[in-house]
Amino acid sequence: MMNFRTALLATSLATASLMTVGMTAPASAASEANLNSDSAQALQTLYKLHPLAERLSHSAKAILIFPNVVKAGLIFGGAYGEGELLRGSKVEGYYNTVTGSWGLQAGAQSYSYVVFLTSNKALRYIHQSRGWEIGVGPTVVVVDEGLAKNLSSSTLKDDAYAFIFGQQGLMAGVSLEGTKISRIKQKTAGN
Repeated sequence: MMNFRTALLATSLATASLMTVGMTAPASAASEANLNSDSAQALQTLYKLHPLAERLSHSAKAILIFPNVVKAGLIFGGAYGEGELLRGSKVEGYYNTVTGSWGLQAGAQSYSYVVFLTSNKALRYIHQSRGWEIGVGPTVVVVDEGLAKNLSSSTLKDDAYAFIFGQQGLMAGVSLEGTKISRIKQKTAGN
């Protein structure tokens, strides 16, 4: 029995290590042009799915868009994606999203998410911090179907609102708790 546990632990740690190395490799970074195009398409998809999101965009100080986040795990798991910060119609910077997790999980999935920064506090925090860990700093509310029906411009009182959409794959559920968002330097299409 001890050998089985040791083998399981070693396999889990190896999987987590390989995933971490794969998720931090700069060679896989998307070009600015591809990321801009994918982000614009993801935002339009979100607006079609959730009309509230489009209304929120008109009053948001900025919008963080992560068009393709990939999550995989076998006991230990991780998720990684790249996105951009949109302020008005201008891309203000490029960011990555990284999540690590452990527990009963197996499989892989991809999804998109968009965070509407609705307060100056949230906007300052994203610019001044060396990475924003969701759950620490400004309040982020994940908008689900039930909450979306009850939100209006008069009830929006939190610092940021996140919409998760386009889930595909074998894993159930997505949480942003513990996710770290950090600024990255993006490469151009020719580099």
